[in-house]
Amino acid sequence: MMTRKLYYEDPYQLEFDSTVTKSDRDEHGPYVVLEATAFYPTGGGQPHDTGTLNSIKVIDVEEADGEVRHYIEEEFPQNGEDVHGSVDPKRRIDHMQQHSGQHIISAVFDDHYGIPTTSFHLGSDTVTIDLDTNQLSEELLQKAEEQVNNIIRRNIPVEARWMTADEANEYPLRKPLAVEGEVRLVIIPYVDYNGCGGTHPASTGEVMAVKFLGWTKSKKQVRLEFVCGSRVLEKLDQKHRILTDMKQLVPRPEEQLVEEVSEMIQAGKEKDKRITELEEQLLHYEARHIISETKGEPVIQRVFKDRPIKSLQSLGKTMIEEASDTYLILVSEQEEQLQFVLAHGASIDRNMNDIAKQAMPLIDGKGGGKPHFVQGGGKKLMDGTDFSNRVKELL
Repeated sequence: MMTRKLYYEDPYQLEFDSTVTKSDRDEHGPYVVLEATAFYPTGGGQPHDTGTLNSIKVIDVEEADGEVRHYIEEEFPQNGEDVHGSVDPKRRIDHMQQHSGQHIISAVFDDHYGIPTTSFHLGSDTVTIDLDTNQLSEELLQKAEEQVNNIIRRNIPVEARWMTADEANEYPLRKPLAVEGEVRLVIIPYVDYNGCGGTHPASTGEVMAVKFLGWTKSKKQVRLEFVCGSRVLEKLDQKHRILTDMKQLVPRPEEQLVEEVSEMIQAGKEKDKRITELEEQLLHYEARHIISETKGEPVIQRVFKDRPIKSLQSLGKTMIEEASDTYLILVSEQEEQLQFVLAHGASIDRNMNDIAKQAMPLIDGKGGGKPHFVQGGGKKLMDGTDFSNRVKELL
C-alpha cells in the first residue's frame, strides 16, 4: 500500500497520527514505513524533514522502492503500532522559504537575462544554484536581486497542482518535463511554472526576502550563493555581532572599518618585514660570535634547546658563508626528538649525505639534502651532545 503523502496535501501540517505498515532496517539503520506521513523525504534538491515519531527521533527520510522510509534512532517493536508524528517546524518552513526563493531567482535570471539554472543545492547554511553563464556583473546581480524581492513583496499566490503531463505542457514550462504520467506543477502566476516535488508556502510573501551572497566559477558555469527568509535575518544578526565586536577592537564608524583594518594590516606587514630584517642581522651576529669562539677549529658543534629546524637551517647557511673551511654540526634537542643540520664550507669537498646516512640510525631518523648541507631528525634516543660527538667521530 502506497503511503499517503500529507506533505503534498498540506505543507503546513506538522502534527499527524498514523500506523506503522513496515518496520525494518537496511545499511542506513532501522526505519519504519507509515500508512500516512507528513515527513518530506530527500528529493529534487530539497533535504528531508526531521522530527519525532512517538518521541523517537527521525534522523533521515528517504524514498526507496516506492516506500517513504523514516530512519529512526530506535527500532519500533512491531508493525501495526499507532504513532504520533511531529515534524520540526523550523526546518520545514526554512526549506519552504529557500526552495520557493530558488524558483523565483531562477525565473528572474532566465526570463530577464536569458541565463537558465542547471542545478540547485539547498545546504544547511546557504543555498546555491548553478547558472549557465561564465560570469555575473555586480550591476546585474543588484538588478536581479531587486527584481526577485519585488516579486516576493507582491505576495503572489503559490499553487502546487497535480495533473497529467499533457495538461502540464499547456503551461509555459521553464524546462521540459522529465516524467510521464501524472506530474506535480508548482505555479507562481506570470512568474514560474515548474514541475517540482518540493514543499512550498502559500504565497511569495512568506519567502520574506532574498540576499545574494556572491558567486564563484564552477567548471564553465557560475555558482550563485544566496539565502532566503529567516536565513537573511540570521546572516544579518551574525554580521551585526561581528561588526559590534570589531568596533570594540577598532573604535571607528562602520563605514571606516575597512579602511582602518587595511591600514592596520599594511602596518603589520611592514613590522613583519622589519622583524625579518632584524632576525637576519641577529643570525649574522650569532654566526660570527660562534665562529669567533671556536678559534679556527675544523669542526663547529652546537646543541640548542627547542630551536626550530628552520632557524637551525638559517643559522647553518649563515655560518658556512662566514667559515668556508669548517665542518658544522648543529643539533636541536627537543622533548621527544632530535633535529640536526650537517654542513661544510665551500673550501671542503665532501658529501655530507654519506655522513648523515651513517648518523641517522643512531636516532632512527630521516633526512637529506645537498652534498654540502644536510638536515634531518629522529627520535631522542640519546642527548644532543652525545649525538653531536658521534657525528664528529664519523667526520
